[in-house]
Amino acid sequence: MTTALITGATAGIGAAFARRLATDGHNLVLVARDTKRLQEQATELHDLHGIEAEVLTADLSTEAGIASVEARLADRRHPVDLLVNNAGFGNKGRFLEVSMADELTMLKVHCEAVLRLTAAAAAGMKERGRGGVVNVASVAAFVPRGTYGASKAWVVQFTQGAAKDLAGSGVRLMALCPGFVRTEFHERAGMGTDNIPGWMWLDADKLVAAAMGDLARGKTVSVPDPRYKALMGAVKLAPRGLLGGISSKTGRKYRPQ
Repeated sequence: MTTALITGATAGIGAAFARRLATDGHNLVLVARDTKRLQEQATELHDLHGIEAEVLTADLSTEAGIASVEARLADRRHPVDLLVNNAGFGNKGRFLEVSMADELTMLKVHCEAVLRLTAAAAAGMKERGRGGVVNVASVAAFVPRGTYGASKAWVVQFTQGAAKDLAGSGVRLMALCPGFVRTEFHERAGMGTDNIPGWMWLDADKLVAAAMGDLARGKTVSVPDPRYKALMGAVKLAPRGLLGGISSKTGRKYRPQ
């Protein structure tokens, strides 16, 4: 049986990946900050699907947290065949309204942790000649919208570059770029969602199913929904100056509450 490691595993997209991979018969390493929730999740997935679910409590905004997950990924005796870098968060407020400490924490989780964990996983995968990494980004990566969008743009560019460098090694890398998904993300950031149109919301389980299909097909960037594919197609054609204005207005309309 293969093993998948998922960060931010206890809720939202991470939990949907855990459910899908457990259903498919993969053993799991579940990573998050809340030990109690991890243990409950691990027990449930083991009982439902008969897989082994290991718990690793780690805060990826800290050096110790990143290092502990790096060490697990580097363990050649218990190899990880699929890494899902899903941990992430949003900050409430515009640029200069958010503290610099919070901005830097976002970069540590979204960029430094993704870089280091991808490297730790890919090294062993390359030796074995097989493996996969899914780095969860966002459609926000494609519009000029603050530190969150910029950090997710880095995830996309990094993943595409690493995938090119590892081409032919048997290691697949893919950036997953969802739109609005009903998770705990907005609630944790204190963001209101009442003004977001219903058609823009995605189901986490369907999103993961589409993402796994794109990974199997060798895609390096996955926008797993026709609605958002169409939106991103329009984004590519729009002038950057106009796009920046639209993005700013949209940010005010769907502002944190």
